[in-house]
Amino acid sequence: MRYIYLPLYLLLSLSASGQDVPNYLGGSSFDQIVVTTSSDYQRDGWAEMASGMKTISGEGLDAPVMEASRFLAQAALGADMDEIQKVQEMGIDAWVEEQFVMEPSSYIGILEDLFSDIYDAYLAEGGDSKDFRCRPKWYHTNYAWWEMVVTGEDLLRQRIALALSEILVISKEKSDLENYGYAVASYYDVLIKHAFGNYKDLLLDVTLHPAMGNYLSHLNNPKANPEEFVFPDENYGREFMQLFSVGIHELNQDGTLKTDGNGEPIPTYSDADIAGISAVFTGLGAGKISDCWEDGALKFGLGIRKIDMTVPMIMYPEYHEAGVKKIIGGYEIAAGQDGIQDIQAAITHVFNHPNVGPFLAKRLIQQLVKSNPTPAYVRRVAEVFADNGNGIRGDMQAIIKAILLDDEARSCAALQDERSGKLRSPILRYTHLVRAMDKFSPSGKYWNTGNDFLEATHQHPLHAPSVFNFYQPGFQPNGALMEVELVAPEFQLLNSVTGITYFDVVNKWIMKEELLRHRETGSNREVYLDIYNLMGGARDPEVLINELDILLTHGQLSEDARAILREELWNYEGRGIDLLVDRTHLALYFLLISPDYTIFK
Repeated sequence: MRYIYLPLYLLLSLSASGQDVPNYLGGSSFDQIVVTTSSDYQRDGWAEMASGMKTISGEGLDAPVMEASRFLAQAALGADMDEIQKVQEMGIDAWVEEQFVMEPSSYIGILEDLFSDIYDAYLAEGGDSKDFRCRPKWYHTNYAWWEMVVTGEDLLRQRIALALSEILVISKEKSDLENYGYAVASYYDVLIKHAFGNYKDLLLDVTLHPAMGNYLSHLNNPKANPEEFVFPDENYGREFMQLFSVGIHELNQDGTLKTDGNGEPIPTYSDADIAGISAVFTGLGAGKISDCWEDGALKFGLGIRKIDMTVPMIMYPEYHEAGVKKIIGGYEIAAGQDGIQDIQAAITHVFNHPNVGPFLAKRLIQQLVKSNPTPAYVRRVAEVFADNGNGIRGDMQAIIKAILLDDEARSCAALQDERSGKLRSPILRYTHLVRAMDKFSPSGKYWNTGNDFLEATHQHPLHAPSVFNFYQPGFQPNGALMEVELVAPEFQLLNSVTGITYFDVVNKWIMKEELLRHRETGSNREVYLDIYNLMGGARDPEVLINELDILLTHGQLSEDARAILREELWNYEGRGIDLLVDRTHLALYFLLISPDYTIFK
């Protein structure tokens, strides 16, 4: 047995030097070490103890827990202390692997259950069943989304699904989908399903989904009939290339633009390519009659009021363009094939285009990690898209690991780079708080309308104003960022109105302790913030600040912000329980509106 007595200055010196001393400082072989100290310390009324052994075991050091918290801010929609400690104990790699095999949530399953509950309650109050028409409305789908986010354990899958929903966009906002909740939930389940699958399979299922068919108008898209001035709708064909796969300019594998002899960007596709691929996406129609519609046969041309919007579209050969179709890169799809074979051939060809890897890599990195990845980071992820190590292209699990485990996502050097970071989008600020905090739901439900939040911040899942999402990936706000040629996509949502209304939203969350709220009749509409466990730490402002730094700012709370908050909390007047409540409210409100929370690094 070894007896060691180390003065504190030596311990700090060894830690700062980065020396590899696994048997002494936070290593795994300290069980044979006895530490002699002048005293241990435990404050009256506090369970925590400062002991000499912790200088050797590493227990209580902030760095590991902060790294776990920061990782979960990238890989989940928010995490509480239990999940942070789980990552700290398991390690990031093991947590990711566990998430890969976890049972996925079913958005449509949750929606069906809650809509049934609402329907039964409505009938019990004397309502007319005809008013429901078997179709959940936009706010019912919001209820189900929040129920899934709050209760689901598939944290990584849900984070990727949300990211994909802002790339492969459909929207309830100002569209026919507003009152077709099952269609929207079914589409989102496609994103959940393929979040850990293959990107090519995702592109096919997205193409065949009637929600996308309705949103980008290739549902009931007929072949050309020049005599009647009928031509294939080009909406989906164009956006399929521009937004879902190759982008508008040719890219190097590191995401930088290829240029011609004059230094100009090279277009990825032409108008003729749009027309060619749009001809491929003809002849798709309803796959099933809606159970709510008793009359009529299945046929091409049925509108969404009559069809089952959860069943993939099928091909109606007589309405499919039968001739040769020339698409991007001069590739020709031969005449006479089955229409679904045409679609599969086109998707396979586009999927294999060299642009898709860097295009998708940069979009996902911007969603999960940082707004301005280096070309080297994009290239590393694009190479994994091209080959997962086993000769497979488009493997989403490999891509996710490449993004989240890369040095630019994990290393201290990348964290300290002033070009690193991103504005946390409003919805991620919201979900992170809801997942991180204790909550009290009198009804046992976690439904949320989300309308007030959408109005205040201009963002809520599946409510994008257009197929171009809530913000452009290349958006540059005026000022310093533009001057140094950096992009900041989420800043497109920040303006003189939303900057103020966000404060109002935070005030409701914290001061009124109202996190979620739905619009159904009856009582218990709210889900409340529960600050009881935080109030114990509020006895000492430094303890409260440290705990919230772990949960909300991941160890990135600046010294200036910490000093301001510490002074305000110590000077706050009050006694007993009221003082603890007020300190906790103030600390939460301050952090949620601070740059240290809104800007993630």
